Amino acid sequence: MIDVQGLRKTFKTVTALDGIEFEARDGEITGLIGPNGAGKTTALRILYTVMRPDSGIARIDGFDTVTQRQEVQRRIGVLPDTRGMYPRLTAREHVRYYGRLHGMGGKALENRVDELFAMLGVDDFADRRAKGFSKGQTRKVGIARALVHEPQNLLLDEPTNGLDVGSSRAVHQLIRDWRDQGRCVLFCSHIMQEVAAISDRIVVLSLGRVVAQGTVDELLRQTGETDLENMFLAVTQRTESW
Repeated sequence: MIDVQGLRKTFKTVTALDGIEFEARDGEITGLIGPNGAGKTTALRILYTVMRPDSGIARIDGFDTVTQRQEVQRRIGVLPDTRGMYPRLTAREHVRYYGRLHGMGGKALENRVDELFAMLGVDDFADRRAKGFSKGQTRKVGIARALVHEPQNLLLDEPTNGLDVGSSRAVHQLIRDWRDQGRCVLFCSHIMQEVAAISDRIVVLSLGRVVAQGTVDELLRQTGETDLENMFLAVTQRTESW
């Protein structure tokens, strides 16, 4: 479970987060959406411990992301907004390396890597070096890397960016399966169709603030809109006019 209370973060004169609060619960998929510059990536970076908030608290399974970083890191799998691939390592070596960082090894690790590569369609380039990977290939390896140690909490930034339709569907099903195992998934996406299709709950950010949250049906009722895209525009444009 992810619990965010009063997070604030400022970069010089820019307020990236202005006291946001939300939960992402176990057994649910939570979509974090907002316009460019709304603070989504900053929030995720705080949650996966690479950035400290100016104030407020973020907890993963009850552990503070600032004062209990290692406990948090054990419980999360992360697909960041940047690619972060070592060009000389193969796809298999990348995922194996992350598994070893989490204490995995031997046949169990190799079987897990094979399982993920089969699910994500990585087998064709599993033993190629990362230099020259397409955007979609890099994304698939990144997802496998996030999942290899079977974390309780998944933090995914644009998980289907660069993927074709078939691969996107496979990732959606993988995320649903993770949810159905009682785990927590928090993801960002600009694709409203994707957000509507797989989210149990949605948190909308605009100008560093939470401007709406709830299920798709709840958000549509609150705004009087008939689809998620119009709801998104209604709540974010209203905020920008304040």
